[in-house]
Amino acid sequence: MTSFAPDSIVLNRKLPLWYQVSQSLRASILGRSPEDPLRLPTEEQLAEHYGVSVLTMRQALKELEDEGLISRHRRRGTFIEPGVRRGAPVRLLGSVDAIVAQQSGMTTELLDHGMTPVPAGAAEYFPDLAEVMTYHRLRSDEKTGEPTNHAVNHVRPELAARIDLEDLVRWPMTKVLRDVVGADISRITDTVEARLADPETARLLQVPLLSPILHYTGVTYDSGGRVLDVAVIQYRGDRFSFTVTLDAT
Repeated sequence: MTSFAPDSIVLNRKLPLWYQVSQSLRASILGRSPEDPLRLPTEEQLAEHYGVSVLTMRQALKELEDEGLISRHRRRGTFIEPGVRRGAPVRLLGSVDAIVAQQSGMTTELLDHGMTPVPAGAAEYFPDLAEVMTYHRLRSDEKTGEPTNHAVNHVRPELAARIDLEDLVRWPMTKVLRDVVGADISRITDTVEARLADPETARLLQVPLLSPILHYTGVTYDSGGRVLDVAVIQYRGDRFSFTVTLDAT
């Protein structure tokens, strides 16, 4: 049986080490495959892996134990709780116009674009494609010039061939696809998660490494259920909040 292998992270000395380690372990536990073993390495092995003291490691593990993700047994070791799984997603209904309005009102810089292999995270949405056109854009506050979010869009090549790059600087991708390209947009599925900024995201958004960010994934479908665009956007956690309004009538 192979041992549980948590992801490595670059620790930020401005944040509590136990907290950073616990969050890294939490992500590894929630993202594990069903066939992965339930037993964690020893405290000493984990402490060596993260480059922290055993005391710090114990504090991180206690946080996960209090959360119900792991159980610790004297002489037997530490185990992932078998019933641990990701929480069910919250699905929201709204109009495409509302999504376009939410994406508007910022200065946009096109950082890069080009044909790329379908990334692993988007492979399930493009089973018929080997490559997609990928666009990287950085949005900033119009008044302060401060970066607010970094957007990556993976678009079907036949649609990308009809996109004018100047339009991507003026308008959100959703508006370009619908109103300029004439794509048949039926629905958009949005997912928002809380994450910690990796080195590249921290650099682009000008925030400290491992600071909180909002990780948004938007999948755009046509009326036939085919995916047209997969958007992955990293929002600064100190500039955005996630608000849901429900009509109870």
